[in-house]
Amino acid sequence: MPDLFLEIREHDDGEGAAPLPPLNEEDALVVLQQSEITASKLIPWGSNYSFAVALEMPNGDEHLAIYKPRSGEAPLYDFPDGTLYLREVAAYLLSKQLGWDFVPPTVVRDGPHGVGSLQFYIEPLPESHDANVRFWESCDLPIERLVLFDFITNNADRKLGHCLRDQSGKVWGIDHGLTFNQYPKLRTVLWQFTGEPVSPVLLNDLRRLSADECDVRDELTPYLSTPEIDALFARVERVVEMKQHPLLNPRRNIPYGWW
Repeated sequence: MPDLFLEIREHDDGEGAAPLPPLNEEDALVVLQQSEITASKLIPWGSNYSFAVALEMPNGDEHLAIYKPRSGEAPLYDFPDGTLYLREVAAYLLSKQLGWDFVPPTVVRDGPHGVGSLQFYIEPLPESHDANVRFWESCDLPIERLVLFDFITNNADRKLGHCLRDQSGKVWGIDHGLTFNQYPKLRTVLWQFTGEPVSPVLLNDLRRLSADECDVRDELTPYLSTPEIDALFARVERVVEMKQHPLLNPRRNIPYGWW
């Protein structure tokens, strides 16, 4: 899946609108919740329907977002029907609770095709395929944070196309619809930490998450089932106890269309 480069145009052959300065998280959430969706275009890949949408604020400011309607979710044998958009929001909330903040602001919102998730669009850093692969093969802390997040959320679909850096070089993770299953489902392309010790700073973040378990449960309950939240905290407890990244199985832990 290629990186997604979007811009707002007045006409098909016109110049793209001048980009607005990046928004902080609070302002991005206001845009997601209060803007009008003025245009929608199907993104032509993926097994579920996703749309690039234009958002317009009352003051005329325009922004871009990714809209994933519940009605566009393909039925899966191992995930409850109509829940993938909720998992997108749960992933954002958990990233925020951890203080890792690499999932773009995401909310539940009605759109042109009904209720779904609406996620603020992050423009990727343009780079060659080789440079992109070299970066994601490294062992930098922002990548380790993403790898650990995938384990505790039980991410069944971490492809390279679901990892990006923005124009400033900040690491982001997107496409978290296949997460939080109560049964083991981890599939990922990021294998460089398998069996390695977890960085102490990340262990401390997980301990803090466990200490705030009641608040985290309250925040995630509208989006996940009780068994799914129980399994999340069981995975967190396992990492804290073992202090190492899990060993991966090359026959089970690689997503389809992995690179």
